[in-house]
Amino acid sequence: MFAVVPDPIPARMKGLNRAEICDANFQQFVREWEGPRDAAPADDEAILSGSTLDARSFRELFESQLISRHLDLMARVLRVQNKVFYTIGSSGHEGNAMVARATRHTDPAFLHYRSGGFMAERFRKVPGMDPVMDSALSFAASADDPASGGRHKVWGSKPLWVLPQTSTIASHLPKALGTAIAIEHARRIGHALPVPADSIVVCSFGDASSNHATAQTAFNAAAYTAYQKLPAPVLFVCEDNGIGISVRTPDGWIARNFAHRPDLDYFAADGLDLASGYGEVERAVAHCRRTRRPTFLHLRTTRLMGHAGTDFEIEWRALAELCAVEASDPLLRSAAIALESGLLSKGALLELYEAMRVRCFAAAEDADSRPRLTRLDDVMAPLAPYSPGPVHDEATRVPDAAARIAAFGSEAALPERLPARHLAVQINQALHDLFVKYPEALLFGEDVAQKGGVYTVTKGLQKAFGGRRVFNTLLDETTILGLAQGFANMGMLPLPEIQYLAYFHNAGDQIRGEAASLQFFSNGQYRNPMVVRIASLGYQRGFGGHFHNDNSIAALRDIPGIVIGCPSRGDDAATMLRTLTAMAKVDGRVCLFLEPIALYMTKDLYAAGDGGWSTTYPTPDQAMPFGEARVYDGDATDLVVLTFGNGVPMSLRAARLIEAERGWKVRVVDLRWLLPLNEGEIARHVGECARVLVVDEGRRSAGVGEGIVTAIAEAGFGDTPLRRVAGADTFTPLAAAALLVIPSEADIVATALTMT
Repeated sequence: MFAVVPDPIPARMKGLNRAEICDANFQQFVREWEGPRDAAPADDEAILSGSTLDARSFRELFESQLISRHLDLMARVLRVQNKVFYTIGSSGHEGNAMVARATRHTDPAFLHYRSGGFMAERFRKVPGMDPVMDSALSFAASADDPASGGRHKVWGSKPLWVLPQTSTIASHLPKALGTAIAIEHARRIGHALPVPADSIVVCSFGDASSNHATAQTAFNAAAYTAYQKLPAPVLFVCEDNGIGISVRTPDGWIARNFAHRPDLDYFAADGLDLASGYGEVERAVAHCRRTRRPTFLHLRTTRLMGHAGTDFEIEWRALAELCAVEASDPLLRSAAIALESGLLSKGALLELYEAMRVRCFAAAEDADSRPRLTRLDDVMAPLAPYSPGPVHDEATRVPDAAARIAAFGSEAALPERLPARHLAVQINQALHDLFVKYPEALLFGEDVAQKGGVYTVTKGLQKAFGGRRVFNTLLDETTILGLAQGFANMGMLPLPEIQYLAYFHNAGDQIRGEAASLQFFSNGQYRNPMVVRIASLGYQRGFGGHFHNDNSIAALRDIPGIVIGCPSRGDDAATMLRTLTAMAKVDGRVCLFLEPIALYMTKDLYAAGDGGWSTTYPTPDQAMPFGEARVYDGDATDLVVLTFGNGVPMSLRAARLIEAERGWKVRVVDLRWLLPLNEGEIARHVGECARVLVVDEGRRSAGVGEGIVTAIAEAGFGDTPLRRVAGADTFTPLAAAALLVIPSEADIVATALTMT
């Protein structure tokens, strides 16, 4: 426990840490308080004259502040005993409890990590829940933690609609906005929401985070939406403590930057004073709920005890400045309100303070005795769920026959009745089928609506299903993926399009840091299913350069928990899309569907007019088994080529030349699934063949090919002759020079012929 120090100045000189100082300051402040005392107000009377906060509400808010403070103090003590594993605290931000009180527990919340007060107050909304014990379990990384199951210290709760966030820097703002838009959009498509229709979304962050590009993206997209008179009921709560780790925010910057932004309605409240601040918080919340407009609540806070337990502010911050900050402690003001109003005596206040300390330490000791994660399988359990039977059943479930006929125009126009077509057409037909099957499906992105996308892959979808289900977004990939998460949070099935693979990298953290991590950090309680379509890879003749011929798949394959599929032909694209969508629907998976641009319109394989790369449309009861490869000439054993995407038709053409030159029978395996790789399938084919050639159109370093080679080696085939053909480690240049850096059929043949 912390010592009670009568005189804070001498205590500071003795080198006590700032948590001890704040603890001692509160007790000394209460003991030495002198001032007028009113008669204690009734529960429904104002806590102070002129305040909109009644006495009951004040007492509960104050208790929430105390819970938050003593959790912080407990964490600092028990961290050095290895019983607690997180010390970024909420001290100085306890006023955010007012936001929790003014909102509902069904208002989805995406919270800043200094949200202890908010969480303690929101817990009141559902009887029988204990904010102290739940928080202590999270601090202790206990497997019993109801938020994350011991995977991280997060503020989160399924019953309270707090979606867990890790220590993000503004990356949660786009998905908060997306969730707000989704709440309103659900009504337009007749989708039943999991929350009340008049819910708003709460999104909190710090003043330093407001400057981040991702935050600015969210503010811009919110204003862009409101400018078009579209509802976006998000309450952005900027908790302004004036500093980000050690970098000060210029005085007045937040107000200057946000107070006069068109279509972002600004409110300011004092988060250091419950009596004076609550009215403005209520006003901001009511405004957001009533107008359905994006609202910016500028909440004044301070930061006590440093950024985290490892931040020794006394080493870099002037003592006088620290003393001034500590004098603005919101708990000192709350104590003064309790005493001045007559609600609590000094003795009762100190007794309440110490009782909360005892409660928090007792919960922490209990949490420390609970089990922690000790098995890798348990750690990873919520990361990548897969239910083979239900996924297969969902993928092969046939859409309503009459609805299909209506969508395609006539029975004769059903795609399975049409001649063989190329990849782009078959993706388009598959999307039509998915939209018939899933009324909650939405497709959106840049140019996808009237135009039908750059390559007309989505042509006709808006006409068939309307502008509420197929629509254009502003040209910003972060917003597109934020929207996808928001729609998924509200139970819809988003199929966002990223126009080119290179554009994905602009916004990759929306998948890596946010979408893909949600099931993991919520222990499977929250999920955001989606199928992200991305025009990908190279070989666009006479067009592009690196931004339109991006073959960088490494940045995708590094993301835990996602699924990546890459078809090379039309029938595979249709059946793969059905499986990916079923995985999203059944298991909540985040799926990426890489569409090889150069194969969109490819009809022929060996010679012009042969139609060898055109396929008939698979009936809706067919789906591709997850992880299954397509094998060409499966009886061949002289050489196996393992490849995907553009490498498949190239390898098939090369196989003919290799056979003519060497007489080898060549087996070509289209892996189709790039994450996770089917290592068992790879090993089986390698074990049946005398030689192995890996053809990877991505870059040589960190590409898919490295994963294939590793799978071969780890399966024990180190003695099997092996070669690899891959792209060069460079950006793709313009025009014919591009073909110098991307693998070609000639490269495949030449490499194969070096093998003995």
